[in-house]
Amino acid sequence: MSAAAVPFPSPTTGKSVGLNIHSSSPSSLSFRFLDPRCFASNGIRCDVRNLASPQRWTVDCVSDSDPIHIILKPPSSSLTMTTSSSLKNAKRVCLFYCNEMKSLAERIASESDAIELRNISWRTFEDGFPNLFISNAHGIRGQHVAFLASFSSPGVIFEQLSVIYALPKLFVSSFTLVLPFFPTGTSERIEEEGDIATAFTLSRILSNVPISSGGPTSLVIFDIHALQERFYFGDNVLSCFESGIPLLKNRLQQLPDSDNISIAFPDDGAWKRFHKQLQHFPTIVCAKVREGDQRIVRLKEGDPKGRHVVIVDDLVQSGGTLIECQKVLAKHGAAKVSAYVTHGIFPNRSFERFEPDNGGSPENGLSYFWITDSCPETVKEVKNRAPFEVLSLAASIAATLQI
Repeated sequence: MSAAAVPFPSPTTGKSVGLNIHSSSPSSLSFRFLDPRCFASNGIRCDVRNLASPQRWTVDCVSDSDPIHIILKPPSSSLTMTTSSSLKNAKRVCLFYCNEMKSLAERIASESDAIELRNISWRTFEDGFPNLFISNAHGIRGQHVAFLASFSSPGVIFEQLSVIYALPKLFVSSFTLVLPFFPTGTSERIEEEGDIATAFTLSRILSNVPISSGGPTSLVIFDIHALQERFYFGDNVLSCFESGIPLLKNRLQQLPDSDNISIAFPDDGAWKRFHKQLQHFPTIVCAKVREGDQRIVRLKEGDPKGRHVVIVDDLVQSGGTLIECQKVLAKHGAAKVSAYVTHGIFPNRSFERFEPDNGGSPENGLSYFWITDSCPETVKEVKNRAPFEVLSLAASIAATLQI
């Protein structure tokens, strides 16, 4: 059922009144009275007879609204049946992972009973080269298989590539490679003869992952640094580019000052990347200008005065630009300044540069600094350290594995 208007007995008059019914699924119905006077209490129960069998549903009221809105909640047994049916129809996935990603892999598995963790023995020979072993390799034949990778340093890439190239050849039904952070993304430019675009090199390596019995490998990456890099991958892989911005939007809705948020972009590149996903927020754009040997951040457009301004970018390394942007926003009257990046890289412990604002002093620091768990070593370093807060990609990855 999609939508319909039906008569409904008014609790106050006993007469039939108009009622709009809307359903988006068999387990979810919502009613809206066309006459707000028809609803006087929350103690309403009704029979739903258009399902396979009549069921007793409970009606909840959203009070102080005109028209009055009420929501039907199915009985718990109905929810159990729906959950069981969903699990039965879900794609069951065997998820392998590198050592660095163990915590995130466990969170992903906790999101769905259809995801099962599998182990790899990450051993080495005496000379330091990998001596790897995939446990129960015969047991994954005909299964949907995924690998959660972290290319945090050149030293760990080779051993993971060895596993990535081996898994699709074990007669699996499909293979998905989840690489939340594409690490060479900042190295895509050729500015003079002799520069090597390592982003393109890594893209070619990943584009040649063997095809499984189910077809090409699916490659999942979050907020790749340069948008043009999505075209670096060949036709032998199906590239799926996801974003961490929905995590930020959900978190902003939970803030006590959620109605006073403005989004700031540190440069035009960040604006081009993210502004469409955040277009319902007031926007501020900064710009980096060169004065002699220095690059200075200035306010290009927008008004931060009195606002809680959240600086948004895809990644942070040294953090110099973010700090300069924070100072400019504070100078122009921002009440609070926070920051979000999908990938917190922070080489040489550069996260130590970021201090909390100590109760609303944006010139001294940040109210929040949100990152995701795409870079697991960083997560370990900033855990329980203000102003940092980690937004997990687990639910998003779990959902992507069902595609």
